[in-house]
Amino acid sequence: MDLQDQLKNLFPEHEFESEEKVKPTENSIWIQDEPLLCKYEKRKGKPVTIIDGYNGADKDFKILAKKLKTKLSVGGSIKKESIIIQGDYRDQIMSILQEEGFKVKRVGG
Repeated sequence: MDLQDQLKNLFPEHEFESEEKVKPTENSIWIQDEPLLCKYEKRKGKPVTIIDGYNGADKDFKILAKKLKTKLSVGGSIKKESIIIQGDYRDQIMSILQEEGFKVKRVGG
């Protein structure tokens, strides 16, 4: 007998919350009509990929940044409404964003 069963036996009239947790859908990120800009820069001699142009909610922006960082297994940050990924991953980032449903525009070389 686990703890939930014991509690139900002690308090039969009490309605316990269901154990089912609502999982967010995978496409819960707001998709915009304008294309995202994918740029390559060198900062302090190190290559970085910058994604600009997202005009959705900050929460969705953070979710998108986390997805990119985990799929690429790299570090990065969010600063001034842009995602900064360590390294030159423009091609991979563009393909990941297109799979998510975003329009992507490559800026620079």
